[in-house]
This record gives sequence, structure tokens and C-alpha cells, in this order.
Amino acid sequence: MSQSSVARKIATPNIRRKSSVFLPDISEFGIAENGTYSYGQSLQQCTNEALPKMENYRNIMSFRAAQRPTLDELREGSNLDRKENQINETATARTAVKFGWIEGCLVRCLLNIWGVMLFLRLSWMVGQAGIIHSMVIIVISTIVTCITTLSMSAMSTNGEMKGGGLYYMISRSLGPEFGGAIGIVFSFANSGMAALNIVGFSESLLSLLKSEGLQIIDGGKNDNRIISVIALLLLQSIIVIGMEWEAKAQVGLLVILLVAMTDFVVGAIMGPQNIEAKAKGWEGLSTKVFVENLTPGYKFSEGMDQDFFTIFSVFFPSVAGIQAGASISGDLKDPAMAIPTGTLLAIFITSGSYALFALLAGAGELREASGNVTEYESGTFTNCSGRNCPWGLYNDYQVMQLMSAFGPIIYAGCFAATLSSALSCLVSGPKTFEALCKDEVYPYLTRFGIGYGKAEDPYWSYGLGFIIALIFILIADLNAIAVLISCMFMAAYALLNYCTFHASLVKPIGWRPTFKYYNTWVSLAGAIFCIIVMFLMSWICALVALFCVFICYSIVVYRKPDLNWGTSTQAQTYQDALTALQRLAVQNEHVKNYRPQILCLSGFPSSRPALIDLAYLITKKNSLLICGNIQEDRVRSRVRKVVVQNGYDWLHVRKVKAFYVMVDGCKFDEGCQALIQSAGIGKLAPNILLLGYKTNWEVCEREEVKEYFNCLHQALDNYLAIVILRTKDPLDCSYILGGLEENICTSPRDIPNFPKGSSSDGFENILEVEPTDPEVSSARHSNPEEIIVTATKKGNKIVFGGKGSVTKENHEDVHGVYRGPDGSEKPRDIVLSPFQTKKETGVIDVWWLYDDGGLTLLLPYIIQTRKNWSQCRLRVFVLGNKKTEIEMEHRGMASLLSKFRIDYSDLTVIPDIRRKAEESTMSLFETLIKDFRGDPDKCDDPETMITDSELMCLKEKTNRHLRIRELLLENSRKSNLIAM
Repeated sequence: MSQSSVARKIATPNIRRKSSVFLPDISEFGIAENGTYSYGQSLQQCTNEALPKMENYRNIMSFRAAQRPTLDELREGSNLDRKENQINETATARTAVKFGWIEGCLVRCLLNIWGVMLFLRLSWMVGQAGIIHSMVIIVISTIVTCITTLSMSAMSTNGEMKGGGLYYMISRSLGPEFGGAIGIVFSFANSGMAALNIVGFSESLLSLLKSEGLQIIDGGKNDNRIISVIALLLLQSIIVIGMEWEAKAQVGLLVILLVAMTDFVVGAIMGPQNIEAKAKGWEGLSTKVFVENLTPGYKFSEGMDQDFFTIFSVFFPSVAGIQAGASISGDLKDPAMAIPTGTLLAIFITSGSYALFALLAGAGELREASGNVTEYESGTFTNCSGRNCPWGLYNDYQVMQLMSAFGPIIYAGCFAATLSSALSCLVSGPKTFEALCKDEVYPYLTRFGIGYGKAEDPYWSYGLGFIIALIFILIADLNAIAVLISCMFMAAYALLNYCTFHASLVKPIGWRPTFKYYNTWVSLAGAIFCIIVMFLMSWICALVALFCVFICYSIVVYRKPDLNWGTSTQAQTYQDALTALQRLAVQNEHVKNYRPQILCLSGFPSSRPALIDLAYLITKKNSLLICGNIQEDRVRSRVRKVVVQNGYDWLHVRKVKAFYVMVDGCKFDEGCQALIQSAGIGKLAPNILLLGYKTNWEVCEREEVKEYFNCLHQALDNYLAIVILRTKDPLDCSYILGGLEENICTSPRDIPNFPKGSSSDGFENILEVEPTDPEVSSARHSNPEEIIVTATKKGNKIVFGGKGSVTKENHEDVHGVYRGPDGSEKPRDIVLSPFQTKKETGVIDVWWLYDDGGLTLLLPYIIQTRKNWSQCRLRVFVLGNKKTEIEMEHRGMASLLSKFRIDYSDLTVIPDIRRKAEESTMSLFETLIKDFRGDPDKCDDPETMITDSELMCLKEKTNRHLRIRELLLENSRKSNLIAM
């Protein structure tokens, strides 16, 4: 049969006329009023096709996604009993409270940004930096937060946004390594920030009590701890009661905060109401005071000399709470709309209010004042040389209360600002940690990802956040770690900006954010700005924060969780590989860059481990290895995916870096030809065919022998080198372990005792497995029940190949691979190939009989460089041309090997290769070919017959090969590996 006819045979599908039994029954038709026929039931029940709807594009393991039929089902015309999905989304959806963009994002961001800085430290910043520098600081901070919000908006509108906030965005873009690291650090930082705000509230309350002459214990740290713990308990109780109560509390605090801000603006317009206020530096809005405060006046304060960067490091953390809305993304009705709208609007409102309040403070309050009414009347109240004046922008943190219309309201506003920020952080941290633990990025944390109640409240995560905040509160003095917490936030924002930059630079097909107001390079600039801000605040804290991120990142990299989210990192890997392949395709080949790229005909990898181990010894860290599996029977595409995935899993367990390819529906030689001609891409294609020695060539069908030799000829026709491995024990271990068999159940429910439930169980198909060799199968297993192995589900994967085969839990234990068809574990030495055991001493013999370009010498040399074979001696045997020139040929070959830079222990030149073989060897040869002797004209398969004329023509060549056998037995009987 010609190759073209074979190709046509493979490519032409069987054409079958579809039976009419799959058409709707006449009873399903009804007659409309106008006399025409119409379906009496829904369209979904009258077709096997799935109608386009959102549920079909959810998680593929969801039961709603199972409504789309497979191509096999459509082509085969299977009468699928598909019922219309009548699930009531409203009835089945959880009744958890979902927030709109105002209460869910805008309010939270406003309260998180309007913190204690607004009421206690903004006036101090204006006194130190002046109005101009204060405006510059506010503008720079706004630019950085705006850029980060634009990046966050792009990420949140690129697909469905679930719970987890920044962790969810980063992990789904850069992968679980960066996402897990930021998730841990961000959750920790939120708990620390909550403690900072609660301590700020306690300090404000203590200041109010001191002004009234009141205290609890000592009026210092102990009082601070008591008030802070009580406040923490109250806030945590509100959160535990439910998110709806927390939202109501936030709205109430916002109202108080707005009233306090209005009180300050009204008071600033009204001016000072008494002479005491004037003596404290409150002059009322005036051009003179505005001009005096316009320029910076940096001086020693807070234990250090202040400058622009120290003031910036104090102010910037106050506007860094832009993640408050995104952190509860799972509780938002429409995160794609709420996060961009609410966050950007909150930034503009808060930045405007900070700028307005800074202008009012700078235009009405002096930098220093004594507060003495007598000195005010004499005009010396601003002369603070040589003394400490307690009032003014430099020294008084209660300037806003002084300038307000009614002072106590400012205290209420300060309390509302601190408590609202603390409340937001106590929610954001645990919500982020819950999403992280649900994804099982880190071990032993799954309990913290459990949600309770209709709102899926993470009580365990709430408890952990409470404990962390409580520890910080008991320290009472948080100045040492305040900057560290801010640096952790900035590290998260830097990585968020980088996510957007990376995704928009790589441009995977799935990158289609509906928010268009972002820019690739602006996002990169935002990431750089965030890093710069970290080091401006404190280079020590910046390094500590980055070190924490690195440690968490390293843990995930080491653990390698089985998570696949379609990240831009994967897209970058694909793009880099594609670019490298295209560049390699046009690169001229050179002998110095030769690499042995192997196509290994292994079948299913577990069937011939020795063959794969030998191939990997050669290709490890050097070149390409493709494992080919040829199945004569047609395999469904869904089954093919499972088979290929399990092949890769087996290779992963053996730590073999290789590709696995499967062809089906063709004979062995046809499949081999297909693999030889199509495996690989460009220059990354096999140049060596590796297959096992056919040990049963004497007893097998002649057609099998012919297919085997056709495979060798096809390799030579395509200029591939051939390596044939022969071992003492059989290469095929499928009779020990069990292998793939064509018997396939199209539905998991066809299997007895299959667990009942919805299709969300995740089974794509169930396989029955048995030995691959038909002869072995029939000889060893007369009862089919002995060879059936139940497929099991682990996560979203199907594992097969024997009961107790490799799963996600036991994949580190290689013993799990070696199980028989009945599920019993087999000793590892049964199928442990000789290429895996370490050779303390040994010999590798190379019989370099003919010049093949040096491949016969190169492959054993590569094997000798491997750890398990490094102690073996390399011996080289070559054929001598003339007996009289043996010494000269020895020196010539030694010189050639030295030029090849190959170390060897012995070099032997064989002088008598043409000597007649022993009679015993000739008798053995005659016995081997006895069944293949005869007249081709009288044989059904003449191509496999050996004629007398062929033996006579090849007599000399046959004698040389028989002599080589004798020499091998004489010199290499005890060698560990022989290459020839």
C-alpha cells in the first residue's frame, strides 16, 4: 500500500447517516392558532446543542457549565437526556448582603483615607513644609494613588472579580507566588493599621480626658491599652454580627466625620471668637498669615530634623487606604463598576479636602504662639526664642479644634475618622486572608478560609486578625512599626501596578479590561513611584517589607501548589518560547551546537520506564525528549486529554522533563511515521529515534516484525539516527503495572457503585485499564474483572493506572507508581530501571565499529557525565584495518579521541574481525533464522523470508556480525552498558 493511500485511510472519517430516532417525537409538536406547527416544549429540549448563556462560561467544573454537549456526543448523535436548566438563580443564590458602589466602595475609601492625619497632623505638616510644599506633597500623593487606582480598575474589570481584593488581582495576574506573598503581607498590614488607628483614637480620648483632669489608671500607656482593647472588642463585635451592621456603622461614622469637617470650615470662616484663641495663634483668615506660611520652615521635631521627605513619609500613609473598597470585592454587587467609580471619586474628594484644610490652616494659624493673653496684648506672644511655645502649627496638634466653630465636634470627628479606618482594616485583612486560604496557597491554613452563615463570614480569619491587632495594641507605642506597615501597603501597590503593566505589555488574548483609562508605561511608573516612596519613608523598613514578601514568595515557589489561573506570567512564558522558537528556526546549525534530541517510542510512560530513563540520561538539561505513544484503536478526544495528562503526571513524578505525544487509530509503523514527521517544531525536532529491542520477534506475527522494520526504515528515510535499547529483563512492564486499554465508559454513571450527585463531581470520563500487550493480557488475565481499575477523582483531576496510583497527595512517593492491575503495590526493584541506580564502580563499553559521525561515542560519554554513572570507566573498542598496522591505528585513534576531549580508561583495536566465526555461533544463527528460511513465492508474507541467494551474497557481512557477537561475549560480558 502506498504512503498516499495510507494517509487517505487515516484522514478519511467514517461517514454515517444520522438516524431519525433523534428527531423530536410527533407528540412534542403542537398546532398554533394560525395552523402552523410549533414545538410544544422549550427549544432546549428539542436540540442537543447548548444555547449561549452566561452559565456555560463559568467555572468548567460547575454543574451549570455541563449543559454544553461535547463534539463526540454531537457527532455520534447520542440521544442525550438533557433537561432545560430551570434553576432559579434568585432562589439558589445565597442571600448574602451585597453592597453598591456608594456604601461598598466610596464610603469605605472616604473613611479609610480621612484618618487621624486630617485632624491631628495636617496642621503640623503645613507648619513644617509650608503651604507650597504641602500642596506638592498632596499632589504627588494623589498622582501615585490615582495611577495605582487606574491599574486596580483595569485589573478589576478584566473578567469576573471575586473576593480577595488586591490578593485576587495579583494572584490571577502574576500567579500564586506573588499573590500569596502579597496576600499574607497585606493581611498583616491591615491588622497593624487597624491597631494604629485604634491607638490613635485612644490617644485623642486620653487628651480629652486630661483636659478635664480625668484618668483611668496612670493617664499614660496603661490607660491607652485599656481604652484600645475596649474599642477593639466593640469594633470586632460589630463585624462579627454581620457585614450589614458594619456598613451601617460606617455610614454613621461618615455622618459624624462630615459634620466635624463642616464645623472646621465654618469656624475658619467665622474667625477667632475670643482673645484666648488669638493668643494661641488663631488670627483668622488673612493674607499676611498666608504669605508667612507660604514657604517651608523645617525644624527639629518628633526627635529628628524634618525635611520634605520626612514630612512626605508622614503624610502619604494617610492617603494609602484606596484598597478599602476593593478588599471586600466579594461583597460588592458589581465590582467592575464599583471599584473604579468609588475609589477614583473618593481620591478626588479626599485630596480636595486635604488641600482645602491645609490652605485654611496655613491662612489662619501662626506657626508659633505662647498662648499668653498679656503677651498677645503687648505683641510679644510670637517671640518664642529661647523658650518652648506650646501653641501654633509647630507645636499644637489640636489646631483644627481651635479653629472650629464648636471644638468638641472635632473630637467626635477625630474619633469617627480613627474608628472608621480601624473598622475598615479589621474587615479588609481577614477578607483577603480568607480568599488566600480558600485557594490553599499555603499549607495548614484551610480552616481560615471557611465561611459561616449566609454571608460566608470568615470567623477564623476575623479571630486571627483580632489577635494580631491586640498584640500591636498591647505594645501601645506603635511609632516603630507604623512606617513598616506603610511600606507593606506600598509593596502591594507596587506589585499591583506591575501586574497591569505586565498584562498590558504581554497582551494575552484574555486581557480585555472594560476600563480603558490606563496606560502600560504609566502603570510601570506607578510601580517605580511606590518603591521610591517606600525607601523615602524608611529604607530599613522598605528592606524589611521586601524581605517579608520574598520569604512568603519563596515558600510558595518551594511548595508549588497545583493552581492554574491563566496568569500573564504564563502568557509571557508562551510568548518567550514562541519568540525563541522563531529565532531558532532561522538560525544556521553548527556542529558545536549539536544536541541529541530524542523521540522515544515508550508507549504509555509507565510501561517502559527503562527506555525513558535512558533517554533522559542523555537529554537531561541538554536537549529535547518526546515520549511517543501509538494506539491502534481510535481514542476519543476527551479520553486522549486524560491519558496525556496522566502521562505528564507520571513523568513529573519521575522528575523527567519531557513532552508526551499520543497518536491513535493507526498501525505501529504508520503511527511511527506520523510521529517522526510531525513531532517537534522547527529546529526543536527529534534527530534520534529511540525504541526498544523486539524480544519476541521469533514468535510474534510476521506483520509485527514488518511494522518494526518499517519503523526503522522510516527513521532512516527522514535522516534520524536510531538507538535500540536491549536489556536483560523485558522493557515492557505493562504486564506488571497495567496500562491503558481502549474500553472506555462515556459516562461515569455507567460504572457500578459510582457516587451519585450532580455533574459538578468533575469527572470528564472514566477509564478501565489493563495490560497493553494483547498477548500478555489474554495469557495472564482470563477474567476481565481482575484487570478493571476504578478511576478516582482528586480535586479536579482523574488519576488511573492502578488502584492507589499517583495522586496529588502521594506524588512525592515514587513507590506509588508501581502498582499492579489488581491494585497491589509492587516492589520498586521490579520496574526500577538500571539507569536509575547509582553505580559505585562499573564499565561502559563503546564498540565504535564504523564512523557514524561520533554519535556512538557521544551518547555514552553524556551518560558517563551523569551522577549515577560518573564512577564508571569508559572503554573504547574499534576495528583494525590491517594486522600489520595495529599499533599505528591505536595511536591514530588515541589522537582522535584526545581531539574529541573524551576521557577513556582503555582503548582496544580488534585485529581479527574477519576471522571465521565459531561453529557454535554459526549453529545458533541458523537456529534463529530457521523459521524465516524458505521460498518467498510459496509464503503468504514474502517480505519476511530469507533466501539462499541473500545468505550467499551477505556471507562475509554475516560472518563479521557473528564475530562481533563472540568479541562482545569475550570482552564485555560483565559490562554495565554496551554501546555499539
